[in-house]
Amino acid sequence: MSQNKKLYVGSLPYSLTEEELKEIFAPFGSVVSARIITDKMTGKSKGFGFVEMETQDGAQKAIESIHGAEVQGRTLIVNIAHPEQKKTGFSRPERRRDSWQKSFS
Repeated sequence: MSQNKKLYVGSLPYSLTEEELKEIFAPFGSVVSARIITDKMTGKSKGFGFVEMETQDGAQKAIESIHGAEVQGRTLIVNIAHPEQKKTGFSRPERRRDSWQKSFS
């Protein structure tokens, strides 16, 4: 299952590059992709990202070895990434029509 090969990596140093992230995971197997999530407005790292390993075994070895490791003074969090939740957009709670009308009697 490809889900088990995609890893969430948290508590990343804000200065870390995607290439450096890939290098951290490379000793545990072939890295398919490494992506650091950035703020849309500033382009700066949000401090977390995702790494996809080629094999499930490589992903498991990376979790066991890298989770809790210190990189540039930050303790990394590494675990299996969960599928992205679909955003349904903004929804306003329903109000009863008469809840905002005042009674004038």
